Amino acid sequence: MTFDCSPAASATTSRRGLIGLTGAVAAVTALGLPVASARADTVPLDELMKPGDLAEMALGPAGAKVVIVEYASMTCGHCARFHEQVFPKLKEQYIDTGKVRFILREFPLDNRAAAASMLGRCAGDDKVYPLVTVLFERQKDWAFVEGSPVDAMFELAKQAGFTRESFETCLKDQALLDKILAQRERAASVFGVNSTPTFFINGERLKGGGTLEDFTKIIDPILAKG
Repeated sequence: MTFDCSPAASATTSRRGLIGLTGAVAAVTALGLPVASARADTVPLDELMKPGDLAEMALGPAGAKVVIVEYASMTCGHCARFHEQVFPKLKEQYIDTGKVRFILREFPLDNRAAAASMLGRCAGDDKVYPLVTVLFERQKDWAFVEGSPVDAMFELAKQAGFTRESFETCLKDQALLDKILAQRERAASVFGVNSTPTFFINGERLKGGGTLEDFTKIIDPILAKG
């Protein structure tokens, strides 16, 4: 049984419908996934945490003893499951208590995921996670529909304060798209990320189905060391 989404699994969605908004995000017509390096069980934490061109979408204190980095695609069903079923418990138990810093990084597997990632970035710091949550919760309404998903995406984006103008402006931001794709390419080439969600806990790749128990098995021993 697989617990992640791969480029092959998302290819149908990508072919089935690009963002059909006139003048916008023709940008994401061909993502061209990079060739991933070998999957490593661990990666150097200092390398993983090197700042890139994008600000980190982080929750939890910067000085937390445990840092979780998730690479996610907004059209990945397993990512949606994690954020709906596991993340609230992880947040309550570890992030809100200051034990864990959680960082979400985009790894779009297709055009619609790239567009959704752009909207998350444009939403602004305090609205990023709320919008990401809504997009995952309503994934079936925009990620897998026939034809253009634009109107459905806009209805969700309005909850984060987007106007039609700011929505279209965001999806025309080629510089932002380039930064998101550069982040994804580095994740693939340097850290061997080739599916989503991929989690690193203090540089150790999480194995298993991404359940709360999977996280606890790695997190608790680190915290117990004092």
